[in-house]
Amino acid sequence: MSKTAVIYWTGTGNTEAMANAIAAGIGEADVLSVSEADASAVAQYEKIAFGCPAMGDEVLEEGEFEPFFAEVEGSLSGKKVALFGSYGWGDGQWMRDWADRLSGDGAQLFEEGLMANGAPDEAECEEFGKRFAAF
Repeated sequence: MSKTAVIYWTGTGNTEAMANAIAAGIGEADVLSVSEADASAVAQYEKIAFGCPAMGDEVLEEGEFEPFFAEVEGSLSGKKVALFGSYGWGDGQWMRDWADRLSGDGAQLFEEGLMANGAPDEAECEEFGKRFAAF
C-alpha cells in the first residue's frame, strides 16, 4: 500500500470536513493541515490529496496555502495527486486553474478535482477517497 497524505487549508471548516471524509475513504492516510506540512514531509508520500477552498476571485488561499503549494509543486513529478476544496461562488475556475498548474509538473492528476459548494457531501468525499486509494 502506498503512503498517502491529505493536506489541506480551511477557513470555515468545509474543506477540513472534506479532508477527513476523503481520508476515511482512503482508509489509511496522514491528515495534515497546511501549517503542519512542509516540502520535506511531502517528499515521503507517493499519493497526496491537496485541499484548499476558493478564495477572493477564485484563487487558492494566499497567506498559507499558495506559498506552501508553490514550494512543493515542483517536487510532485511521479506522484499521484488529487485536488479538492469548497467554494461559495463562481463556477470552479480556481480548481481548473489549479489542475492546469500540475499538468506540466509530471504529477499524475487524479480526476478533475472534487468541489463542494458550501458544506460537503461526506459520502461523496469518502467515495472520492476510495477511488483515489485505488488510483
